[in-house]
Amino acid sequence: MATETGPVTTVRPADVGLKRELGLVGATWASETSIIGSGWLFAPLSAAILVGGGAVLDWIIAGVVVIVLALCHAELGAMYPVSGGTARFPHFAFGSVAGIGFGFFAYMQAVTIAPIECFAFIEYASYYWPSLYNETTKNVTGVGFVVTILLMAFFVAVNFLAMRLFARVNNVITWWKVAIPVLTIIILLFKFHGGNFTAGGFIQGGAHGLFAALPLSGIIFAYSGFEQADQLAGEIKNPGRNLPLAIIISVVIGTIIYTLLQVVMIGAMPSDLLAKGWAGFSNDAISAGPFAGLATVVGLGWLATILRIDAFVSPSGTGLIYTTGTSRVSYGLARNRYAPQFFGKVDRNGVPWVGLIGAFLIGLLFLLPFPSWHSLVGLITGASVLMYAGAPLSLGAFRGQVPDATRPYRLPAAAVVAPLAFVVADLLIYWSGFEIIWKLGIVLVIGYVVMGITMAFDSQRPKLEWKSAVWLPVWLIGLGIISWQGQFDGGAKLAPVNTNNIPFWWDIVIVAAWSLLIWFWAMRTKLPRREMLELVDRQSAEHDPEGTML
Repeated sequence: MATETGPVTTVRPADVGLKRELGLVGATWASETSIIGSGWLFAPLSAAILVGGGAVLDWIIAGVVVIVLALCHAELGAMYPVSGGTARFPHFAFGSVAGIGFGFFAYMQAVTIAPIECFAFIEYASYYWPSLYNETTKNVTGVGFVVTILLMAFFVAVNFLAMRLFARVNNVITWWKVAIPVLTIIILLFKFHGGNFTAGGFIQGGAHGLFAALPLSGIIFAYSGFEQADQLAGEIKNPGRNLPLAIIISVVIGTIIYTLLQVVMIGAMPSDLLAKGWAGFSNDAISAGPFAGLATVVGLGWLATILRIDAFVSPSGTGLIYTTGTSRVSYGLARNRYAPQFFGKVDRNGVPWVGLIGAFLIGLLFLLPFPSWHSLVGLITGASVLMYAGAPLSLGAFRGQVPDATRPYRLPAAAVVAPLAFVVADLLIYWSGFEIIWKLGIVLVIGYVVMGITMAFDSQRPKLEWKSAVWLPVWLIGLGIISWQGQFDGGAKLAPVNTNNIPFWWDIVIVAAWSLLIWFWAMRTKLPRREMLELVDRQSAEHDPEGTML
């Protein structure tokens, strides 16, 4: 077993049965195709309606936020290149009690993206096949539901290809997914109206509206996916070099594309549609499919046709790679011994086939209670950010536990950047609103019950490190109370459930202070070095020389 005085560089987790067949381009495009999905089809119009011309600032702010979080993931993934990394880093750093919570949110975020992308596919496809989508209720129809199931089955079938073959398919799809937004930006710049940026005010709702739009419009959701390289880390060649580069390059490309898409969405809108400002915008043709509808309205029918074709390809590509990621997260949960061990089974191509089937079946459950793209986005954005919060916490813990470990990529000024990233994640959760936070609390309880039952039947389950996780429920309950007393309702359709007792700006200061308090508490109660290394060693190749699941 690993000891406190043993060489850290020899104690590394290893994956069983997976094959390292993904190069730099494949890893970068795995993250990029996750980032550029249905978000770019809908979020720019939603953001403009909520904020006005200032929506451009939201994409820049979100890009900076995501880059900070991505840099944390880059160090972690290069340090411990294991599949399903977002579900495993907190397990190593804080043990099973904290790890279960972050692991469950990692799985929730991954398994629900494919259904979201399917809904986006159906909404755009209804232009050609109206019976797929009900414009009155804004929900898919029975026929649309069946088509969605078939589409998810297709995602699973393609994922049974060996990684080297799957990567080729994904690379072709991603080149298309990048090319079409770039083409759209170039063409719509010729329809530019600068006055649109101040129609109804540059920033409707002021700073409050600017922050609220980050989760509500789908902006943060649109950036989701940069961590996909971490989820596939066990299959990336030379992960110490390729994984950090893949994450950083994909986020930079995504930020540039999304910001420019917001610019042309605002600039190309016919000015007569903004007589009442962005808040009063109303056009059914554009709302049903923002960029395709806009292209039609401004006389670019050929571009509208290309965009409607892309509306099939873009969400499908993202749904495809998230199905891949979901199977790797469930593989990682099995390696942690949180999930049944059959989720760790791989076929001769190195594909976690049970995890793929699980991604399909469990994903279908999320087609039932959330029947449209917009109704899913808020909840999954919250789950994503909770998952992302685990990365800076893990990075901070590892810097204290194993400062001498090999780090192919080392985050500069981590002592400042990591806690800052945690504060930012908490602010994003807070801005999601109490409507979302209390639902996430219920989801978390369900996760502990489900994984607790699974672990109860596992004779080799890890021990429960309560002391290292005591801060976690306090953190989430505290965020819930601040949100309840704060200024953000999460877009509640009924009467707001928050009280607005904490004034705006003071609420942000309180969230930041609470985050730092939790951060330093978590750092003090992280696992001791010896126990942390023992958890890593349990998943090492040396501990599993026969290549069998532990």
